[in-house]
Amino acid sequence: MANESAGSMGLTSALLVAMALPAAAQDFDWRAHEGETVTFLANSNPLGQLLIAHKDEFEALTGINLVVDSYQEQQMRQRLMTVMNARSDEVDVFMTLPSREGMQFATAGWYKDLNPYLEGAVAPDYDAGGLAEALVDAATFDGQFIGVPLNIEGPLLYYRTDVFEECGLQPPSALQELPEISAALKECSDLTPFASRGLAAAVPYTFAGFMHNMGGSYMVDGQSAMCSEPVKAAITLYSDLLKEHGPPGVVNYSFQQLTALYRAGRSAMSFESSNEFSGIMEGGERMEDTAIMPLPPGPGGSHPTVIGWALSISAHSRNPDAAWYFLQWASSPQMQAKFALEGIAPPREAVAESAEYNAWLGESPVRQQWHDALAELARTGTSEIGFPIVGNPESRQYIGDAVGSVLLGTATVDQACATADAALNELIARD
Repeated sequence: MANESAGSMGLTSALLVAMALPAAAQDFDWRAHEGETVTFLANSNPLGQLLIAHKDEFEALTGINLVVDSYQEQQMRQRLMTVMNARSDEVDVFMTLPSREGMQFATAGWYKDLNPYLEGAVAPDYDAGGLAEALVDAATFDGQFIGVPLNIEGPLLYYRTDVFEECGLQPPSALQELPEISAALKECSDLTPFASRGLAAAVPYTFAGFMHNMGGSYMVDGQSAMCSEPVKAAITLYSDLLKEHGPPGVVNYSFQQLTALYRAGRSAMSFESSNEFSGIMEGGERMEDTAIMPLPPGPGGSHPTVIGWALSISAHSRNPDAAWYFLQWASSPQMQAKFALEGIAPPREAVAESAEYNAWLGESPVRQQWHDALAELARTGTSEIGFPIVGNPESRQYIGDAVGSVLLGTATVDQACATADAALNELIARD
């Protein structure tokens, strides 16, 4: 199933909305589904937690009862797979990453097409055309728009300015400088020099930037390229950094552990999601001693990872119309302005340009650095975290396993990439 990313679908949708808006605005009623119930399957990441924290506002506005079912990311997907494979109506709305499972879920028919809703029941101040066109296009498969964008995010390098200054170090200007800087930090500080994801299922999110910046690509001529020289160099660099300079037990690290480690002042560099900004800054101590930047460029240039979560309606929902009201509320300019002030980067340019948001950025240099780094990701980034195939989610496990086996020392990089290539070429053949 093709992802239509040429921009035509985003523009077409925006034109349809512009034409339909006057009629829709005339009779739109936020209370149209009062008394109905919508079940929301949420990821317990910072974005999901904010949606849940504001649920009372949605219920007060609409009279709709929002039932929340929240899990950590992997468990959320396991729950969703169970519900969808059973064609159950237990879930009305769910969080999704189009860059990860979009093609797979669209092929399975799990998403409800949102285009008819954009042409009909739209709040007068919703401004569907104000959603980032790239994210709208990324959520469009064979002409079906499958999820409203909620944020823009990607991994960023958080580093301790005070520790760098004490050690006489400058922030890295090239990817290849990270091992030398990490070694110097190890000599002059008790902090973990470099931390990033080591859990196999979570590794691709942070590893992809290393791979692209080293000049690599997951596929070449329709085949897995894990054993290409740039990808092998990226596996070696990433795994060696964590093995020699990472925290104990890093093979079990995902975003929760990285955030806790850095916030507690126990790591000097942390390569982690921009969505973790508010969690890292909680308590205020790191506000004064942290700077933020994109991953530095490598031999292949700078190609940072950039993605966005979306909200989708289950194709099996019994309450899709009420569910659409939840999607509108959650992705509205008003709610995204609130989320922006909590460190969730908005997918709406108008929100990013608002006086209130810019005043918030101006209160702290690190907030402005966070925003500027995300702006660079939006300009130059790629959403290729896994293989660009229907089996993208499964491909990520093989990527993570390859990095993990080198990190643990159970395989050489040549052995690890060969094992991954064999499995991934079988996966590509099934696509």
